Amino acid sequence: MGHAGMAAAAVRYLRSGPARPVEALPRPELRCVGEDERAPVDQGEFRRVLGNFATGVAVVTSPATDGESGPAGFACQSFSSLSLDPPLVAFMVGRTSTTWPRIARAGAFCVNVLAAGQGALCRGFAVSGADKFAGVEYDTAPVSGSPRLAGALAWIDCTIHAVHTGGDHLIVVGRVDDLGTTDTPEPPLLFHRGRFL
Repeated sequence: MGHAGMAAAAVRYLRSGPARPVEALPRPELRCVGEDERAPVDQGEFRRVLGNFATGVAVVTSPATDGESGPAGFACQSFSSLSLDPPLVAFMVGRTSTTWPRIARAGAFCVNVLAAGQGALCRGFAVSGADKFAGVEYDTAPVSGSPRLAGALAWIDCTIHAVHTGGDHLIVVGRVDDLGTTDTPEPPLLFHRGRFL
């Protein structure tokens, strides 16, 4: 079955009610990539090349859950908008992150888009094991109650919508419940070639 046939079958599936039989879509042909088909990419070279892509910087926060002394948060440069309808955003987090399980338990998060002058704040949230909120000014996002950091350019309050695997990272999709900007006149904090711009 070609692409057009697969699309037609998918439309029939979506339009059919639970009582109507549907045509099964064909299974895709999957196979492993052979060792002789491509050379493995050196991790150092991967980082060096991908470091040429400048990214914005955000801090993802979540409220404290039962048994925790305070909220959770981590610095994140792999954040993006994903969908307009429904409104979805996504961020990536390492599987070994100690903060991610706390965000997952909360079931919600707030993305705080940092301003150019917030490099020190970002470094504080990049450290593992410390009280990241010590001395940090924040209020709470209206829906999730996640920390909304003072001085951030924008905030996006979300409910966890889905989590997908992506190699040594997880891809977290959030459904946007509320969002807004602040009156901070600064440009955004950017990360490029291992340093802030």
